[in-house]
This record gives sequence, C-alpha cells and structure tokens, in this order.
Amino acid sequence: QVQLVESGGGLVQAGGSLRLSCAASGITFTEYDMAWFRQAPGKEREPVAVITWNGGRSYGTDSVKGRFTISRDNAESTVYLQMSSLKPEDTAVYYCAATRSGGYLFDGRRYNYWGQGTQVTVSS
Repeated sequence: QVQLVESGGGLVQAGGSLRLSCAASGITFTEYDMAWFRQAPGKEREPVAVITWNGGRSYGTDSVKGRFTISRDNAESTVYLQMSSLKPEDTAVYYCAATRSGGYLFDGRRYNYWGQGTQVTVSS
C-alpha cells in the first residue's frame, strides 16, 4: 500500500522558514518523480516544485524561485521542500505527489499518488 506522509507545516511569521518533509512507502522511490503542489482557500491547486527521479529540479511558479528549494533523500525515501522568506501569500495546504508516468510534471493529473496535505500558514 502506497503512502505519502507530509509533515513540517505550521504557523510562521512572514520572513520565516519552514521545511516540509514527505516520507514515501510502498513504492520504489528511486523510480518516481516527486512534486509539491499547494492549494490556497478559494484557489486552484498549483504546482510548486518538482524533482525528477535523477535529481533534476524545476519550480512551478516564479513567486517561489529563489525562496524554495526541493530536494530528495533516496536512502530515506523522502522529499523535502525548504521554504524561506515566507510571505502571507504562501499560505496554503501543501501536498506531496509521486509519479513515474513522465511527461509534463507540473500537471497534477499525471500523479498517481498524493499525500494528505500539510497546512502552512504565514502571518503578516
């Protein structure tokens, strides 16, 4: 049974930092591209960052470039999202996702597995 379990969310002041983690089980982690998506209240889900099975990184929105870093630890089957210089507009539920279907990795429909989400709230 596949599980993606996110952790690390919480309440932080603007300008602060958080590191999200997503622990995967039930999959051969090294075969999967991993991603973080987020969904703010009343808004559509948007891609935040992707890391391919071989470590290639891409960021889905210009607003996080230079502030967020995605990484993975294959030995721990875990993907991370280091977030710094947080802004109130980063407030959202953050979801981890996994796919090995390739293609356009910013399209959430390509992902087979999703975590339950972790809330990030940034106060001004």
